Amino acid sequence: MHTDSLLINALYYLLAAVIAVPLFKKIGLGSILGYLCAGIVLGPYALGVVDDPDQVLHFAEYGVILLLFVIGLELAPNKLWNMRGHIGLIGGSQLLLSAIVIGGLMLLLSFNFSQSLVLGLTLALSSTAFAMQLMNEEHILASPLGRKGFGILLMQDLAVIPILVLVGVVALSGSGENETLPWYYGVVAILLVLTVSRFGLNTVLGIVAGTNNREVMTAASLLIVIGVAVLMEAVGLSMGLGAFLAGILLANSNFRHQLESDIEPFKGILLGLFFIAVGMTLNLPLLVANPLLMIVGALTLVAIKTLVIVGILRWRKVSFKESFQLGLMLSQGGEFAFVVLSSATELQLFTTELADQITLIVGLSMALTSPLVVVQRKIWHCRSETVPDQDAYWDDHEPEVIIAGFGRFGQIVGRMLQARHVPFTAMDKDSVHVEFVEQFGNRLFYGDLTRLDLLQSAGVKKARILVLAVDDVEESLQIVDLAREQNPGIRIVARAIDRFHAYELHKRDVHSVIRETFASSLEAATDTLEHLGYTEGQALEVTSMFRKHDEDMLLRSAEHMHDMAELQSLAKEGRLELEKLFEQDRKNPVSS
Repeated sequence: MHTDSLLINALYYLLAAVIAVPLFKKIGLGSILGYLCAGIVLGPYALGVVDDPDQVLHFAEYGVILLLFVIGLELAPNKLWNMRGHIGLIGGSQLLLSAIVIGGLMLLLSFNFSQSLVLGLTLALSSTAFAMQLMNEEHILASPLGRKGFGILLMQDLAVIPILVLVGVVALSGSGENETLPWYYGVVAILLVLTVSRFGLNTVLGIVAGTNNREVMTAASLLIVIGVAVLMEAVGLSMGLGAFLAGILLANSNFRHQLESDIEPFKGILLGLFFIAVGMTLNLPLLVANPLLMIVGALTLVAIKTLVIVGILRWRKVSFKESFQLGLMLSQGGEFAFVVLSSATELQLFTTELADQITLIVGLSMALTSPLVVVQRKIWHCRSETVPDQDAYWDDHEPEVIIAGFGRFGQIVGRMLQARHVPFTAMDKDSVHVEFVEQFGNRLFYGDLTRLDLLQSAGVKKARILVLAVDDVEESLQIVDLAREQNPGIRIVARAIDRFHAYELHKRDVHSVIRETFASSLEAATDTLEHLGYTEGQALEVTSMFRKHDEDMLLRSAEHMHDMAELQSLAKEGRLELEKLFEQDRKNPVSS
């Protein structure tokens, strides 16, 4: 019967999500609010389908853990080091200032110092799951603004351990009791995760991959994440932190992409379940009994955190529009508050009634964030049609050039544009290639360049020129198709890896196809001829003749690229034509 109950509950969750999420996305309120409303309907205060939402919430937290593991996979240690300013300075400032303001307000409302301290620190934290989902839906996750937001969230995750310790110390300081594990248990657990991730996991994953069994690899992926999470919870630390550390240390692994693709479906489903579970925990009778107090409390929390983030980002020279946007996205209370409030209630730091009120305020702040972000977007959109935002330079003066792929090829193009003070947007799947570009006033995006939302965020709809410099043929052709679909008039300058790549680009009417070894080979041939005694003029004439002939042959061959017999015939014909050209040139030599 218990199994039947689980299956029936799963059926309810899936049915509610399938109905609510598309509906809310259709009316422009986002998927998160859809999940929350589905949870409210299923919860104990509405239909009563689920009696114990806390149990569901605890299980669904593995969605947040998987999210942090996947984020860790995207951040190799060197990338994390490059983000130290976002994490330490911006993230630390947000946490400290929010805690001071919220804690100070609690003191004014007659809470004692211990309660104010714990509530200030707890409510200063945002929901990683909510904020990351919002940034993804608004297409800013791969942008500089998104990295600042992620830096703030990461700092908050790092602060979870000290805050948990502080709650125990504050609550138990008067009783002389302390049931927490010794601090060195946590240190040993972290060192164990670091050591095994660094030196052992690649070997194990290699053995598993050798079985060529996708299901076993998926099981191994889940085992890593859940195993680390359980270990961290056992020693009283944040499960998410352990998963994040394991992800970082596997970021340079050969199996990174495999791990990410295996975990992605579970992450999405569990995150959806997490949002549903949060909706279930909202105490509707308490809201009905004290509507003004609860709503004002939630709005006050959102306002304080938004204003703190706006102030910090404006200090860091971020436009008001982007500062306000990110401030709203990170303004909700976090899921960590549920853990702290439950623990603090058991330790008699808070009464059950107070804990229920704060829990409801946190839940309401989560529910308010998504529609507020939608309203903010619509307001700024209307304003941008009438009054230009002088602070948001890049929104009104988007670069006309996008360089997709910022490796060796793309960097040379970028350097020449930079020398002529031509602004551009750099895109690459490796943040190391593009991180420094922002220092010179140019925009940068990193991630999967074949993602439509990333190209749209980079401004492909308004760009005049797309320099296509990626070194993967399929990726290159996909980007051409997406760019043309979004902006039929965009001019494309494309790097071709080989002749067949060039054929495909010509087939798509790419304006300028640059074969990556062609120009350098012609230059080498010119120098070779000069060393053989040709004058500079003769060598250049031969090179020019060959270039024109080869480009003509390329265009003719492109029409028959899948007809091998025709290509062979054209190649033979081309050789004869070239020999005739050289013979004519020999009879009528160019004077130096």
